Amino acid sequence: MNYKIKLMFLAIADSVILALSLIFSVYLTDEKILQMDWSSINLLSGIIFIASSNVILAVNKSYKALRQYTGIREIVKVFQSILMSTILYAVTDQLFMINPRPIPEYLILGAMAILMLCLFRVEAIVWKYKFKTQPKMNRKALIIGAGDAGTIVSKQLILTDREELYPFGFIDDDPRKLYFEINGLPVLGDRTAITRIVAEYGITDIIVAIPSATKKTIKEIVEICKATTANIRILPRMYDVILGQISADEIRDIDVKDLLGRDLVISSMANMEHFLKDKIILITGAGGSIGGELVYQTAQFNPSRLIMFGHGENSIHQIEMNVRERFPHVAVESVIGDIQNLDDVELAFQQYQPHVVFHAAAHKHVPLMEHNPGSAVKNNVFGTINMAESAIKFGVDRFVYISTDKAVNPINIMGLTKRVSEMMIQYFSLKGTTKFSIVRFGNVLESRGSVIPIFKKQIAKGGPVTVTHPDMIRYFMTIPEAVHLVMQAGALSKGGEVFVLDMGEPVKISDLAKSLILLAGYVPERDIKIEYTGVRPGEKLAEALFYNEERSMPSSHPHIFIATPQPIQWELLLLDMKRLELAISQQDQSQLKRCLDIIIRNEATHLPERDAGN
Repeated sequence: MNYKIKLMFLAIADSVILALSLIFSVYLTDEKILQMDWSSINLLSGIIFIASSNVILAVNKSYKALRQYTGIREIVKVFQSILMSTILYAVTDQLFMINPRPIPEYLILGAMAILMLCLFRVEAIVWKYKFKTQPKMNRKALIIGAGDAGTIVSKQLILTDREELYPFGFIDDDPRKLYFEINGLPVLGDRTAITRIVAEYGITDIIVAIPSATKKTIKEIVEICKATTANIRILPRMYDVILGQISADEIRDIDVKDLLGRDLVISSMANMEHFLKDKIILITGAGGSIGGELVYQTAQFNPSRLIMFGHGENSIHQIEMNVRERFPHVAVESVIGDIQNLDDVELAFQQYQPHVVFHAAAHKHVPLMEHNPGSAVKNNVFGTINMAESAIKFGVDRFVYISTDKAVNPINIMGLTKRVSEMMIQYFSLKGTTKFSIVRFGNVLESRGSVIPIFKKQIAKGGPVTVTHPDMIRYFMTIPEAVHLVMQAGALSKGGEVFVLDMGEPVKISDLAKSLILLAGYVPERDIKIEYTGVRPGEKLAEALFYNEERSMPSSHPHIFIATPQPIQWELLLLDMKRLELAISQQDQSQLKRCLDIIIRNEATHLPERDAGN
C-alpha cells in the first residue's frame, strides 16, 4: 500500500473510532441519547474533538508506527495525544459555550478514545497471536530466560511466517515468574526442571536467551541441557550485536568457549599506545595461530611498520593480504626466513631495525617432536638463541618470548626445549639493554595443533572421537584472549620476568569431546563413540603453570602473574649448551636427549629448598 494512502486510511480509521468514542461517552452519561437532538452545534463540537485528536496524533508520529510492531512507546503516544486533545476539547467547549458537558463526560470520552485506539493498534498482533496456526509444529523450542531477551525471542518465533520451530514455554530461576504467562507461553519451572520438561513434552530445541549471564552461569545451564536430546543454541550478547560482530536476529550454536566456565579475558588496552604505537614490530611464526593473531591485534595500535617473519609462505601471504585489507594504513612486510638460520634472522633485524619482537615461532607438536628431537632443539632452542642474540646486537627495546606450560617439570622433548629456551632468555636478559620477558600459558582453543579441530573432523566423519586418556586435563584459553594478555605482559615488562597467564580451571579432554559431540546434535557413545587410545609419547595427564619452587606474584594486571625466577648456574648452563650444540652437530639423538636432561637436572639440583611458610 502507498505510504500516503496508508496514512490517510489510518487517519480515517482513527476518526471513526473517535466518533464512536464520542457517542459512547454521551450514551454512558445520558440514557436518553436516542431522543437527543443532534444539532449542528453538537456536530461542530465533535468535529473539533476529532480534528484536534488527529492533528496531535500526527504530530506525535503515531501514524508512522507499524501496527504489527505496536509496543509501549506507541501506547504512550496515544495516551499523551488523547489526553491533550480531550483537555483542549473540554476547555474549548466550556470557554466558548459550544456544547458544555459535565466533567465526568469528558473523562469518560478520553478513556474510551484511548482504549479503542489502543485496541485498534494492537489488533494486528492479537489477531496473529490468536489465529496463527501450527500445522507443522515439528520442532518445539524451550526458551531459557523469561526476561527481555527471552520475551523478544518468543515474540519473534511466534510472529515469523516460518512454522517449523515454535516456542513452547519458558524456564526461569525467578520464582516470581513461575506459572505466569509471557506472550501466551507459560513459565514452566526453573533450570532443575529442564530435563523433565524436554522429555515430557518432546522439546527439540533449547534456546538460551540470557545474554547478560556470566560464562559460569551459561556453563551450568548448558551442562543440564547436555543431558537432554534437544539441540542447544544461545542468543548473542548485546555487546557483540552493537559492535556488529553478530547480527541482532541471529541465534548461534553453543561454542566450545561457552563451556570453559569463565568469562573471556578482555581488558583495557590503553597502555598499548606507548608500547606499540609508531613502533616497528617483528613477529616470528606469523603464519601460525598465535603469531597470526598477534599480527592482527598489534596492527590495531598503528605501528609504524609490521614485520611478519616465518617460513610458511602461503599462510604468511594470506595474513598479509588480510592485514592490508583490514588495516590499510599499516605498513606491513613479509619476510620468508628460518629462525634456525642466523643469516636470515640478522638480515631481517638489520633491514628493519625492530623496536619490539614477539617470538612465537616454535615446533609444538609433542609426539612428533619425540621422534624428531634434533629438529626440536635446532628450532626451539638455537632458533631462539639466534633471535635473542640478534635482538641485543641490533638494539631491540623489548623481546617477548612465548613459552608453554609444558616447560614446567618437562618430560617430553618439546617441553625440555622450551624450558631450556626460557633459561637462555633469562640469561640474555642480563646482557645489553633489551628488555626480555617470557610469557607462559597453556593450550589455546582451535589452534591448528589443538585437539578441537581434530575432534570436529572426527565427528564430521561419524566418529569415533579419539581421546588419549579419560583423566587427561589441560588448561585452555581462546587465541584472542591469550594474545591479548601476551601483549599486556610485554607492556608490563621491566626485563627478566616470567609472566604466567591466568588460564582459569583446567578442563578434562574427555568432557570437551563429549561437549562437541552433543553440540553437533549427537549423543556420546550412542551416536558417536569415544575411544581411549592411551597416552602418547611425551604426554602428561596434567600440566602445571608453575614449578613447585616458583612463587606466584601478582602483577598490575589481574589476569597476569609473575613467577619468581629461580637462581641458575650460568657458567654450568653455558657449558651444557656447548655439549648440546656438539650433540646436534654430530646428529647424536641419544646424546642430545641426555644433554637436555642434564640441563634440567642441573637446574633442579641448584634450586633452593622452599621455606615451610611459602
